[in-house]
Amino acid sequence: MEIEKKFLVKELPPDLDRYPHAPIVQAYLCTAPVMRIRRHGDRYIFTYKGSGLMVREEYNLPLTAEAFAHLLPKADGRLIQKTRYNIPYTCNEQCLTIELDLFQEPSQLIMAEVEFPDEESAMRFIAPDWFGKEVTQDPAYHNSNMI
Repeated sequence: MEIEKKFLVKELPPDLDRYPHAPIVQAYLCTAPVMRIRRHGDRYIFTYKGSGLMVREEYNLPLTAEAFAHLLPKADGRLIQKTRYNIPYTCNEQCLTIELDLFQEPSQLIMAEVEFPDEESAMRFIAPDWFGKEVTQDPAYHNSNMI
């Protein structure tokens, strides 16, 4: 189960390059349900996501580079390319990770996602000052709708 909130970003945090980051390339084989292939750094992943906004089913399975290359031409729409930064954040005495995505394709969007262990933690979340508008409930901000 994936429980996450999504936010637009008003301003980038200082010293962004000090946080771990890697390029991501992802493509969608299907968007209802979501079936995605992703290269994240040197890892390859097949993901299935069920319906929902803040809470939804998610399964991640490893892929080989060869399987990724084979499936890539079968994808619908454009590739999504972004750089993901993993930024540690403490909220309500919980250690969380902000996944900050700087998109290169299909747009120059900047978005932050935070995953939670349960819905209660998600509902109590206090965003840092550099976050902008919350877009969790807006399906237009699902990566699968950006293709």
